[in-house]
Amino acid sequence: MSDETRVVRNDEKHRYEVYADDQLAGFTQYLLRGDQTVFTHTEIDKAFGGRGLGTTLATHALDDVVANGGVIVPVCPFIAAFLRKHTGYEEHVRWPEGTSAAQ
Repeated sequence: MSDETRVVRNDEKHRYEVYADDQLAGFTQYLLRGDQTVFTHTEIDKAFGGRGLGTTLATHALDDVVANGGVIVPVCPFIAAFLRKHTGYEEHVRWPEGTSAAQ
């Protein structure tokens, strides 16, 4: 086992996918609305739990949105929690109505 991790953007399925040892380990689903990337759902397969793959996935996906000049809209609870814990994304986030960074 090589313990290699990679994240790819799968535009056809509207998601970022994280692979561990060449196996799909999880994904974060998104919708595009103009310059906004609305993250709707994140999932890591239980077989890959505890390896930090969710953090790797979120970091890569959010960094990609920012690098492309996009706005992050965290509808997904995992992505929202990640943003509350990790600084540096604040100016690129538009919180959905009824939510905020402080929640």
